[in-house]
Amino acid sequence: MEKDRVFAGKKIKVTPFEFNSEVANVFDDMLTRSVPLYAESIQRQAQLCAQYFQHGSRIYDLGCSHGNLGMLILDQLSQRTFTMVAVDSSKPMIEKYLKRLEKKETAGRIDLVCGFLENIQIKNASVVLINLTLQFIDMKKRDDLVKNIYQGLNPGGILLLTEKTIHSSKHLEDLQTQIYKTFKLENGYSELEISQKRDALEKVLIPDTIETHQNRMDAAGFTTIDIWLKWFNFVSMIAIK
Repeated sequence: MEKDRVFAGKKIKVTPFEFNSEVANVFDDMLTRSVPLYAESIQRQAQLCAQYFQHGSRIYDLGCSHGNLGMLILDQLSQRTFTMVAVDSSKPMIEKYLKRLEKKETAGRIDLVCGFLENIQIKNASVVLINLTLQFIDMKKRDDLVKNIYQGLNPGGILLLTEKTIHSSKHLEDLQTQIYKTFKLENGYSELEISQKRDALEKVLIPDTIETHQNRMDAAGFTTIDIWLKWFNFVSMIAIK
């Protein structure tokens, strides 16, 4: 695994964060060191996917990056026929995902789409997954995206959403920010790396509160909504149609 040193050197000007080739090459290390409980989260999502998948329906992975979750789903559904539509706007991520698929033999099929997930029409879905991706979407488009997902889900289908969140309480938000910074320092990131990445993500990653996510899913039509994993400002939710 190549080590993430994208923000290790002092930059004269910090440019907005992009999922480019440089990031794609170190993405596994970046995820492991930047996302608390990442491995646990995607492992359980793959298991939930296997449990709720309906024969003859589709799975959608919106913001699939280079396929870590997709690989786990292939393992969970190795003996079943299925189609998963995996979408990401980053060409380097899709190219890396494609190379991984070339080495995998499975009864399922993953259709890779390089495009914006908010433009994807959800149809005949039993599982829709969004991992740390809604936070990068224009805030004005988020409500319609979740409504589109709800309308495209079959009865009994699920939306699995994992996001970095912000707290409505300034005291608790400051606490979460402090703990998260400690987490990254413990994982070997320097003060400079943390500061420069934060600057790069400003106005690129815009988190919602948990209440905003819940209200958005409720307004879309979901009546069963729960938080199944939480680590300070990182939250995984399930919504059932």
